[in-house]
Amino acid sequence: MNESKPEDRARAELLPRLGEIGLSNFAPYLMNRIMGRYNANIRQEMARAGLTTPKLRALAVLSVIDSLQISDLAVYAVVEQSTLSRALDQLATDGLIRRETDEKDSRVTRVAITEAGRAMFERLWPSMAAAYLQMFRGIPEEEQSKFVATLQKVLQNVRHHDF
Repeated sequence: MNESKPEDRARAELLPRLGEIGLSNFAPYLMNRIMGRYNANIRQEMARAGLTTPKLRALAVLSVIDSLQISDLAVYAVVEQSTLSRALDQLATDGLIRRETDEKDSRVTRVAITEAGRAMFERLWPSMAAAYLQMFRGIPEEEQSKFVATLQKVLQNVRHHDF
């Protein structure tokens, strides 16, 4: 688990105030704006499919990494576990995911995507991909790659889990 180090706190004391930095230069603000716009761009398609952001995030993660423990899925999907549990109940009722008992530990429940869930995700992928491409319009591929590499480093610095 990464926590603030004393040297980071000491350096933070020396940084200018948010008003001096400006919102347009404050990375957390920019990341929230970007993700808010991305989510808004696909919200209408999600609504037509009867999905919410937590449901779509769960399906997206499970389309890539199938059969996850609920706690791990919550981390990957960036959804509070209580919110995710409600979403998973609805996805299971709709036949889009199934819950399975872990083969090695019967106390653990895993979640897997069904064929119907995979088909639902594939139906929404074009909207997700279009919103993704819109974010990077006019940005050269090399710059995109560097940006993603920087985000991966930032995630490494702030993450609380091993993945």
